Amino acid sequence: MPYYIYKVFSFPIRRLEKLEQHAAFRDASARAKALRAALTSAEAGSIKMILADNELHAEDLLPQQRAPQPNPDDD
Repeated sequence: MPYYIYKVFSFPIRRLEKLEQHAAFRDASARAKALRAALTSAEAGSIKMILADNELHAEDLLPQQRAPQPNPDDD
């Protein structure tokens, strides 16, 4: 499964812009970090990376809220 890198805009409406696609996590992670570092404070949006079967699946997963990780100390 490929890793997709998207720019996520939330204003004026929420939209996704696909930037790149990578086969390996290391390449995708390094590129996403570089894109995040290049963002200026004047630019709107954020950079997200996601692992998905295809572009449609990635665009379906990105807006979903993930459940928080369980904390073992909560018992």
